[in-house]
Amino acid sequence: GGSGKAGKMPEGDKMSQCKQEEEQQQKEEEREGLIEFYSSYQELFQFFCSNTTIHGAIRLVCSKKNKMKTAFWSVLFFLTFGLMYWQFGILYREYFSYPVNLNLNLNSDRLTFPAVTLCTLNPYRYSAIRKQLDRLDQITHQTLLDLYDYNMSLPRSDWSPLAAQRRSSRSLLHHVQRHPLRRHKRDNLVNLPENSPSVDKNDWKIGFVLCSENNDCFHQTYSSGVDAVREWYSFHYINILAQVPDAKALDESDFENFIYACRFNEATCDKANYTHFHHPLYGNCYTFNDNSSSLWTSSLPGINNGLSLVVRTEQNDFIPLLSTVTGARVMVHDQNEPAFMDDGGFNVRPGIETSISMRKEMTLRLGGSYSDCTEDGSDVPVQNLYSSRYTEQVCIRSCFQLNMVQRCGCAYYFYPLPEGAEYCDYTKHKAWGYCYYKLLAEFKADVLGCFHKCRKPCKMTEYQLSAGYSRWPSAVSEDWVFYMLSQQNKYNITSKRNGVAKVNIFFEEWNYKTNGESPAFTVVTLLSQLGNQWSLWFGSSVLSVMELAELVLDFIAITFILTFRWCRSRQKLSAPGAPPSTQDNSAFQDEAPALSAPHRFTVEAVVTTLPPYNSLEPRGLSRDGEGGHE
Repeated sequence: GGSGKAGKMPEGDKMSQCKQEEEQQQKEEEREGLIEFYSSYQELFQFFCSNTTIHGAIRLVCSKKNKMKTAFWSVLFFLTFGLMYWQFGILYREYFSYPVNLNLNLNSDRLTFPAVTLCTLNPYRYSAIRKQLDRLDQITHQTLLDLYDYNMSLPRSDWSPLAAQRRSSRSLLHHVQRHPLRRHKRDNLVNLPENSPSVDKNDWKIGFVLCSENNDCFHQTYSSGVDAVREWYSFHYINILAQVPDAKALDESDFENFIYACRFNEATCDKANYTHFHHPLYGNCYTFNDNSSSLWTSSLPGINNGLSLVVRTEQNDFIPLLSTVTGARVMVHDQNEPAFMDDGGFNVRPGIETSISMRKEMTLRLGGSYSDCTEDGSDVPVQNLYSSRYTEQVCIRSCFQLNMVQRCGCAYYFYPLPEGAEYCDYTKHKAWGYCYYKLLAEFKADVLGCFHKCRKPCKMTEYQLSAGYSRWPSAVSEDWVFYMLSQQNKYNITSKRNGVAKVNIFFEEWNYKTNGESPAFTVVTLLSQLGNQWSLWFGSSVLSVMELAELVLDFIAITFILTFRWCRSRQKLSAPGAPPSTQDNSAFQDEAPALSAPHRFTVEAVVTTLPPYNSLEPRGLSRDGEGGHE
């Protein structure tokens, strides 16, 4: 019996010793490692859910014995996660739309008085082209007589040298006959004969014919006969002006014969305060306060602290077929900006005192990603043909003129001349009228892209105007007023009521408004909104976001490690002399103890056949004796 016990003890000790050695080896491995890492995705997920500060994640682990609860919390967790990132998408979309806030500021300061341009509305008959204009008037007279049976009266002095004019104006007559003024039936009466009783004079449209060099013609028609005659006359008038190289440089204006009185801040104006230019349709124009070296400033608002002008509105030696209004045209604009009288100007009535009050308004836009405005026009793909700073209207007109030169081979007379180009004249460019009106239709339809290319400036100064009118001079004072004007300015009065007008331009108040823009959604605002959404859906903080980022990085690291081990095991199996394996993932059993099967130990037991019952005594005595002998 003693020897049997002695034989069994080493086996138990062996098993205990093996377990202790294995545990000690695992402890040494854990103690020797620099970084403690996870051996599986399950271990990583359980650790994250058990230790994260994100609300609801612990429910995915603690309720794993109840599959219904686990499924419910899993769906709720990922649904909440998706809703939060949906809100994140909305916030990012709003941020990258670059919204702005409009800031309104009222400023009080001494105001720089704007530039004021005043035109006579009386196109001047240059002496160099007077004979051609007289001949054009005769042709127009005959045209109106043929079309409308209207006998237009013309001064006999213009008709006197008729033989000489015919010899010198054959070219003009030839070109006028190539672009005749005609009547055309309306679209619904095209098939009716001209002498049909159902066709009335009012059923005709009037226009003129324009042809290309290939004799491709079209009719430029108008519903109004007045508009048709003015446009047709203006077309030929421009051609006459373009034939004179220095027509725009001629100075045949007389400032004193147009402006009888000029005062600013109760001080008299002089020639140093204005510049002069000639407009083909609006006549002689004068721009006040355009000299940047000595600009006027208004210290106080009110009519007595502004610009006051007395102008002559009686028209002498004018062109009746080109100018159909009486008075003057005035425009208020900023310095270093051209005066586009067609866009921002308005007419001053004769015999009326017009008081124009102004309010200054500045607009400051954010550039870059917030809007497509431009600082100075240097990033706009259109050359600035004006000797002024960039404005949207400057760009649009320059764009049209450049397209005109490119398509038609010449420049339009109303706009500045590009370098190397010349103005359109049908003595040199026979089909420029056809090309111009075709191009004008494309321009208005934005086929040329000028309205898209020309962007708004980031800084704009505008003046909001409001006008008041009163009769001037009054009935009781007109006698002495006209007498003083005749004595001082040698004004020969022919029509008292239509002879003069008065214009007052002043600031209504000392304040001016600034409309500015500021970013509505900055980076700080975005982070604040993202934090609010994160706290709403998960009740977490910035550190919770770092925990989520750590989970993603650990997931990537585990994937990389397992992929590396798999590749290395495949290399070992493919090496010559490698033992066959029944499983592809046998390499993971050696490398990852947590995933391998437990160690098996073999216990050897000595089995002895028991003797019969009657032989126990002697054998026991014998063994005792032997034992004692030993």
